[in-house]
Amino acid sequence: MAGRPRDERVDQAILAATRGVLADQGYSRLTVDAVAAAAGVGKAAIYRRYASKHELVFAAAVHDVDLEPPPDGGSLTADLTALVREILDTLGTPTARAAAPGLISDFLGDPALADRFEETFLARERACVRAALDRAVARGEIEAPPERDLAHSLILGPVFAWLYIFRRQEEESFARDLVVRVEAALRHIPV
Repeated sequence: MAGRPRDERVDQAILAATRGVLADQGYSRLTVDAVAAAAGVGKAAIYRRYASKHELVFAAAVHDVDLEPPPDGGSLTADLTALVREILDTLGTPTARAAAPGLISDFLGDPALADRFEETFLARERACVRAALDRAVARGEIEAPPERDLAHSLILGPVFAWLYIFRRQEEESFARDLVVRVEAALRHIPV
């Protein structure tokens, strides 16, 4: 017997409330109780959607598990540009900046949580990167896609360092320069 379909309005209220609580209280003081109260829902409604506070915060601040690859841009350069722009746009928001350092700290300290994060959110990110690389292989732009974690790291690592370590804002020149360098690396990684 199938349950009731999820109410999209409740989904959106939960995510909006999470962003609001993050902005008001910060990551370390955010609780599911506070989000439920702000969203006007019970905690059970949140836990039906997210297995933990961490998943809730990541979905609200960065991306949900329904992440789709960017549309085919017609070239590796266009596809990488779309990926880099999307990551910069997502991780550069005030909400993501408030949540990401605490989330990463929690993931590093809890192997089970890190595994769950790997199976959900990181798997979707890798699928997006893999789709762009598979298209490049099909177009003959690269011989074969490199190992998925390496390709993901080549894109995500510099963006993360730019935004969170150097605390810089998005700059078009950074995105453009990163794409040039990642594309060059992808074309020369032995398979």
